[in-house]
Amino acid sequence: MQQVVIVGGGTAGWLSACLLAARRPELSITLVEAPDIPTIGVGEGTWPTMRETLATIGIAEAEFIAQCDASFKQGSRFDGWVDGGERDSYLHPFTPPPSGDMAGMLAAWQAEAPLQPFASAMTPQAVACAESLAPRQRAMPDYAGALNYGYHLDAGKFAALLKRHATTRLGVTHMAAQVTAVASDASGNIAHLHLHDGSELAGDFFIDCSGLAAVLIGGHCGVPWVDRSDVSFNDSALALQVPVKPGSPIASQTIGTAHEAGWIWDIALPTRRGIGCVFSSRFMDDARAEEVLRAYVAAKVPGADLSSLRPRKLTFSTGHRERFWQGNCLAVGLSAGFIEPLEASAIVTIELSIKALAENFPRRAETMGLLADRFNELFRYRWDRIVEFLKLHYVLSRRPEPYWLAQRDPATIPARLAECLELWRDQPPSAWDFPRMDELFCAASQQYVLYGMGFAAPAGTFDPATLERLAEVRQRSRALAAALPSNRTYLDALRPVAATDPIAMHGAAVK
Repeated sequence: MQQVVIVGGGTAGWLSACLLAARRPELSITLVEAPDIPTIGVGEGTWPTMRETLATIGIAEAEFIAQCDASFKQGSRFDGWVDGGERDSYLHPFTPPPSGDMAGMLAAWQAEAPLQPFASAMTPQAVACAESLAPRQRAMPDYAGALNYGYHLDAGKFAALLKRHATTRLGVTHMAAQVTAVASDASGNIAHLHLHDGSELAGDFFIDCSGLAAVLIGGHCGVPWVDRSDVSFNDSALALQVPVKPGSPIASQTIGTAHEAGWIWDIALPTRRGIGCVFSSRFMDDARAEEVLRAYVAAKVPGADLSSLRPRKLTFSTGHRERFWQGNCLAVGLSAGFIEPLEASAIVTIELSIKALAENFPRRAETMGLLADRFNELFRYRWDRIVEFLKLHYVLSRRPEPYWLAQRDPATIPARLAECLELWRDQPPSAWDFPRMDELFCAASQQYVLYGMGFAAPAGTFDPATLERLAEVRQRSRALAAALPSNRTYLDALRPVAATDPIAMHGAAVK
């Protein structure tokens, strides 16, 4: 098992190639992609896991930020999701609440500062987000921070950086060719690919990063698609890239603003903002979605030239494969599944998929079925948790529009989520609810959404030590507000240096 073939480029293909090449250098990796198929390129938010990923594959942080027009992401803010009022806003940050008894923490918060937002009471990251501060100082080593953080980025530039890095530094072979057919061996595994020029590309293991086309896992292997649109209604989006004025603030969090039949994402980069209207075609047509999108841009981006903006329409199936690893084929990225862009789970599932493969790469064909069974069980668990966590954002809403009423219909709420909500009336979410390694959305994430949206906290008691931990949050908030630079200051000072000589920046980081 030495020859790995990746079908498809974009973020999924090139990130898979880089990670696998870095973690399993003994493998021979070839990526084949059609030269005339554009990538979707919408995934512009990462999780903090991306810092370890970039360090693992050997890209310096300054090089990454400069080449990808990147900025820091410290969480997600949700506006208008509860009732649509002016004060309706809550934060899901990347830094967890203080350790200790959460029931006591909730009781102390409600006794001491019931009007303070939950996230503001539990983490200094709330101040950093409110004031558009960077999570680190320039003197810190690569990928270290005073607060936990991921990134916002230009997806097209990210894929281009990964491609250069894979082919020039990690030994990945690139082929620009169209796959016209797939051939199996006697056991039913993929033997080789037929390319448009009449040649064949053989391999021992194949990774399907062909996106929604799912050329290998769907087209050849015939693995069924599991439709989750009965729970997750959104299936369309209109996307814009809106230029910003030099020197304008750069938000520290993705902003998701609810509207009558979905929500709007707003992602701030140093030179532009990526803004898109996500909606359900059952409740809103394209014309109305564009009206909502343009109204948002007019209100939130002063001076934007609306007449020059042309939204790009995206449609997507909501669901995932019944199995992700079939024979000697693994689906990664959109070929494996997609559940709307809320909470930016797309890129992290790529990272986790390749991490699992790299740590459990089959040495012999005879053990491949055992490893596939383990992988499929784990990732079915993860997709179920993604569906449930995203649904949590909707079922706690009190908005009156038909779309939101339908989202709260008990028939559309997954059984496990309904059970958890009943249990959480008596006790806060905990590791007992989410016990697996590398949980996508741990108990802290559930807590930020629940209590950010006004879910009733269970009764509890607290002691002086609990009050001290909350006081430490307030003290650290003041200290970081005084010490951290703004995102704009940090990024403007960094980007010209890195952009001048990214290779030198890479060498400096390696040294």
